Amino acid sequence: MIEARHLRVLRAVAGTGSFSAAARELGCTQPAVSQQMKALESSAGTALLVRTGREMRLTQAGEALVRHAAGILAGLTAAEEEVAAIAGLRAGRVRLASFPSGSSTLVPSALAAMRAQHPGTRISLVEAEPPRSVRMLREGDCDVALAFRYAALGAADGGSGDTEWDDLVVRPLLTDRLVGLVPEGHRLADAESVGIGELAEESWIAGCPRCRRHLVDVCARAGFTPRIDFATDDYPAVAGLVGAGLGVAVLPSLAMESVRAKGVRRIAVEPAVLREVVALSLPDLAKVPAVAATLDHLARAAA
Repeated sequence: MIEARHLRVLRAVAGTGSFSAAARELGCTQPAVSQQMKALESSAGTALLVRTGREMRLTQAGEALVRHAAGILAGLTAAEEEVAAIAGLRAGRVRLASFPSGSSTLVPSALAAMRAQHPGTRISLVEAEPPRSVRMLREGDCDVALAFRYAALGAADGGSGDTEWDDLVVRPLLTDRLVGLVPEGHRLADAESVGIGELAEESWIAGCPRCRRHLVDVCARAGFTPRIDFATDDYPAVAGLVGAGLGVAVLPSLAMESVRAKGVRRIAVEPAVLREVVALSLPDLAKVPAVAATLDHLARAAA
C-alpha cells in the first residue's frame, strides 16, 4: 500500500535530485530517505528512481506517481484539517501565501481577527507573487493564496482569462486602481489626472514581473513602448526612485497604503487601470472550517 509519507519523500527527491538533499529539506537522515524509497518501490512493484551520475532521475512510473502526488497530498491535507476542525476550530492550520502589498494591508487585520476568534488555529504566511502563489496552491504548498489579475490582459499575457482560475474557489476581495507617480516639480505634478500617453517620453520605473508585463501592454495600447530604466519588486523602492526624480511609475493603490513616499505626487491615470484582488483556495480545502474562516476574514478586511 502506498503511504502519504512515502509520497512526500518522493516529491522531495524529485525536486532536489538526491537523497541527501531531500533529507536536508525534510529534516531527516539520508538512510531514512533511502529506506522509505525502497518501501515505496516495493509497494508500487516497480522502480521509481534511477541514479544518473550524482543525481536521482524519475522513471516513467516515478513521473506518473509524482504527477498524482500533489492532488493526493492536497486531498489528505483537506481531510486532516477537516477532522481537526470538528472540535470547533480549537485546532487546525492554515498556510497563507500573499503578494507583498496584500501582506502589508489586508493580511494583518484578517489574521489578527482569526487569532482573536480561533486562538487554537495556527496560521503561517509566506510571500509569493502570482502566478507562483497560485502554483503553490495547486501543488499543495499552501491552503489560501492572495492573488491578483489585471482586467485588461488576456490569459496568454498572465491576465484575467476566462479559465485561469476555473478549477479554484475564488473569493473576490476588491478592485484596485493603479495610480501614477511623478516627482514633485514634474510638469504634470499638479494635474488631477493624466492620460498614459502623456508619459510616453518619460523614463519608467517598473514593479513586479506581472505588473511590468501589464505596464508594457497598457502602454502599447496607447501607442508607445515605455523606456524602463529601473525595475524592482519593492514598492517603497519604486516610490523612492520616483521621489529622487529618476522616472515615473504606476503602482496599485493598495501598495501605496503602506508606502511613505517623499517627493512624490500621485495622479489618477486615464483610462483607469484596474486589477482584481482575490483570495483563492482549492474546492476541497475551502470546505475546511479554518480555511473558510480565513477567507471570510480576508473579505472583511478588504471591505
